[in-house]
This record gives sequence, structure tokens and C-alpha cells, in this order.
Amino acid sequence: MVSIPPCPFAPFDETLSLDNPHCYFMQCAFNEALKAWKSGEIPIGCIAVSNGKIVARSHNLVETNHDATQHAELNILRTLSQQRNNWRLTDITLYVTKEPCPMCSGAIYKARIPMVILGVFDNQQGCLGGRLDFNQHVHLNHTVSIQLESLDGLCEKLLLTFFTSRRT
Repeated sequence: MVSIPPCPFAPFDETLSLDNPHCYFMQCAFNEALKAWKSGEIPIGCIAVSNGKIVARSHNLVETNHDATQHAELNILRTLSQQRNNWRLTDITLYVTKEPCPMCSGAIYKARIPMVILGVFDNQQGCLGGRLDFNQHVHLNHTVSIQLESLDGLCEKLLLTFFTSRRT
């Protein structure tokens, strides 16, 4: 078993009221990513917001549950769809610390999520503007608005630090 290196990042204080809601919600997603790190997962966190309130939060649970589909984004989509008894999540904005992979991006499109705020683009597997851009696919009947809120590069630094520590 691979030992889990200590996480050098501290969580944000979620009780703070910030002027920039995108920054605040990304800080909450970052805190979820820290939970993933501490449990031996790739540190990706996700927050779902509706009408200015957090309605779901998750982080990667792939290693914990031995399930390749337990990505933060899919966990949230499953939870919300079951809670609402509806797969259409048209009032949700997702805040995710790393651009979603093809599987998660496809699910985001299928759930009709209108907006995703990213912490960092993924130039290897991202499908919302990094490696690929599903919005450019002419046969999809839905588009997703994409914005970047990097927390001054902290989301990227978290991933780089994690993978560097795992490979040394």
C-alpha cells in the first residue's frame, strides 16, 4: 500500500463571507479536495450550488470505494438526482477544482448543468476546454458555460504537489 504523504495545505475558513461568491465556493470545493488527499485519493473536490447555496459537496472516492466512477462530480450528480427524483439539474452550478474528465463531462452534459466553474484546466483529459471542448461538438443539444476561478493558482499547485509527492 502506498503511504499517504501529509497534506501541506490548510483548509479555508468556510464561515467567512466573501465579496466574490465564485472565490468562496471554489474555496469550499478546495476543502473537499483536501479531504480527498487525506484519504489517499487524487485531490479533486466539487461543490454544487443552487440559488446561492451549497446543496451538495463531494470529493473523489475512487480508492476508498474501489470504483472508477466515484469521481467528485459524478457523486454529486448521483446525490442530487436521487434527492430530487430528477436527472435534469438545470439550476445547478458546479465548482470543481480540476476540469472534468470525459466521463464526468458527459454526465454534466446529460444532467443539463448550465455552468461549471473550474479551478484548473486539464490539458491531458479535460473535456470542457482543456484537451477537448464538448461545447464545440456540433451534435450536442446543450452547452455548458465555463469559467475559471483558480484561487490564484492554488488548485493547480495542490495537484502538482500531490503528484510530486506520490512519485518521489
